[in-house]
Amino acid sequence: MTNTPVCVVGLGLIGGSLMRAAAAAGREVFGYNRSLEAVADAKSDGFDATENLDEALRRAADCNALIVLAVPMPALPLMLGHIRETAPECPLTDVTSVKGAVLHAVSKFGLLRNFVGGHPMAGTAHSGWSAGDARLFVGAPWVVSVDDHVDAGVWSLVTQLALDCHAVVVPARSDEHDAAAAAISHLPHLFAETLAVIAGEVPLAFALAAGSFRDGTRVAASAPDLVRAMCEANADQLLPALEQGIELLTRAKQTLTSTGSVADLVETGHAARMRYDSFSRPEIITTVVGEPNWRAQLAAEGRAGGVIRSALPVLGSQE
Repeated sequence: MTNTPVCVVGLGLIGGSLMRAAAAAGREVFGYNRSLEAVADAKSDGFDATENLDEALRRAADCNALIVLAVPMPALPLMLGHIRETAPECPLTDVTSVKGAVLHAVSKFGLLRNFVGGHPMAGTAHSGWSAGDARLFVGAPWVVSVDDHVDAGVWSLVTQLALDCHAVVVPARSDEHDAAAAAISHLPHLFAETLAVIAGEVPLAFALAAGSFRDGTRVAASAPDLVRAMCEANADQLLPALEQGIELLTRAKQTLTSTGSVADLVETGHAARMRYDSFSRPEIITTVVGEPNWRAQLAAEGRAGGVIRSALPVLGSQE
């Protein structure tokens, strides 16, 4: 299973880190990027990269490589069109921060049969090949989708890639992933932008800014087009989270005005943060991939906080 070659389409922060991590794990890995500079830098660093997408995909088709889509949402249709024409039988995954929109796009291009969605919950505010790091995924949660269509063999390939990158795998349905990502990723991006805007209107604020401001606005340094792409692609799940955030802040404003206190929000938020600090992640070890109801079982275990740290048995496998 671990001998399956990997073709990474897009060599930015995540794709470039994945290429480095897969190579460090002993995997055969090659990739594509549209930027000649990025390809030249990757080659200079000793990696197998090309600016010719069809060349990369023909190679993937020849060796039945696992194709990893590591491009922003707006570029996805173009990539899927090329894959449909050149490597439609290859197992396929992605590393995009929304899952429902990707699932819809893959289905539209007729590639759903061999597709399993993925999302490593890791990153920095930097982008491009030079920002990549082979250790970016160490200990990070990596969502691997368990939607109804998912094939057991492809799911195991994607899971093994995540484990080879030293991530911990979280099985989840795409819609449940997107609801969670809205709360812990996309909403924080909008809040970070808001904090940066407010501070930017007070000249003294930047002079006084220290840890709280730095930590609270870190993701506001991300490329705006990437932030827009993920937030807008997850609008259906982000809107309710945003509404809840506005409601909490409005209530805090009202209590501050009427009583001079923000205790409710501060204490409730503190308690939730403490629960996060003590949140356990039990290891999923008993599910056999491919058995009846295996997808629903893994979704339930992931929903409860379970993670996969080593490959699960696969029904009918001799390994």
